[in-house]
Amino acid sequence: MRQALSKNENMTELAIDTENLTKEYPYGFLHLKKKASLEGLNMQVETGEVFGFIGPNGAGKSTTIKLLLRLIFPTAGSARILGKPIGDIDMHRDIGYLPEQPYFYDYLTAEELLDYLARFHDLTAADRKARIQRMLKKVGLETAKKIQLRKYSKGMLQRVGLAQAILHDPKVVILDEPMSGLDPVGRREVRDIILELKRDGKTVLFSTHILSDAEMLCDRVGVIVGGKLRGVGAPEQIVDMKSQGMEILFELPGQSTTPLLSKATRTGDRYRLQVPEEEIYGAIDQLRAAGARILSVVEMKATLEEYFMNLVEADRAQAAAVEVSGK
Repeated sequence: MRQALSKNENMTELAIDTENLTKEYPYGFLHLKKKASLEGLNMQVETGEVFGFIGPNGAGKSTTIKLLLRLIFPTAGSARILGKPIGDIDMHRDIGYLPEQPYFYDYLTAEELLDYLARFHDLTAADRKARIQRMLKKVGLETAKKIQLRKYSKGMLQRVGLAQAILHDPKVVILDEPMSGLDPVGRREVRDIILELKRDGKTVLFSTHILSDAEMLCDRVGVIVGGKLRGVGAPEQIVDMKSQGMEILFELPGQSTTPLLSKATRTGDRYRLQVPEEEIYGAIDQLRAAGARILSVVEMKATLEEYFMNLVEADRAQAAAVEVSGK
């Protein structure tokens, strides 16, 4: 009994839980062949965390999100959100969703669009008005609420999309490529909103191929390549965090020179030199003897981007080998 209770308690801590989730599409002559866009996905997203679902275009990110939202149906496997099967219609009231390419009635203003959508949630007129103003302020559109959406920039439309996704105060917010196509300012604004949602206790699952955003925002990430989940964990844990050497940034005045320059990379008046960790002190002594000004010494570690690219290259090589063997 105690073990069963502990299992149930653990289940309630999961906002999203998938088991062997699979989606296949028919193709070829008479659609007799099948291609898997998602294979046996087993993934858990904990309540209150920001979870990044990362992978290249066509990896299966949007397919997974559409399966969770029942926009398409799985070939095999199952999924639960907030402890309930994804087929439970009432459970979907607690989900907010922003698709990758949202389309809104562009002759409506932001205020009119949100008022229209708020009517689906049985809110009173007074509650609708108060909540809409709060959402517009949260996404930074309170001064543009009377402007038609057709005059909005890509970043402003994305913020309207975020406002509609959280308008009904959902417990789980699912965002499909929320930073896609945005300039640095727009990406910063969306990042700030995601962090605010986390502070409010929401669970956020977002897909992205912008790895710097995932490293900055996520408690954990799941890496999907070729329809298969290749790794899950904190960004700093999912890659090999062993030191890969040291990097010295320095300036070398006048006509000074040193044999180490042949191994350094020059950018303007500065040089970057990468050396093994055990050679760092000897390299610094040589640079000082040549009159170099040491600007910084940092440890080099593997990045999420390197891990990601290694998986992508391995998947491409495997796909090429399968294609050749099939001919």
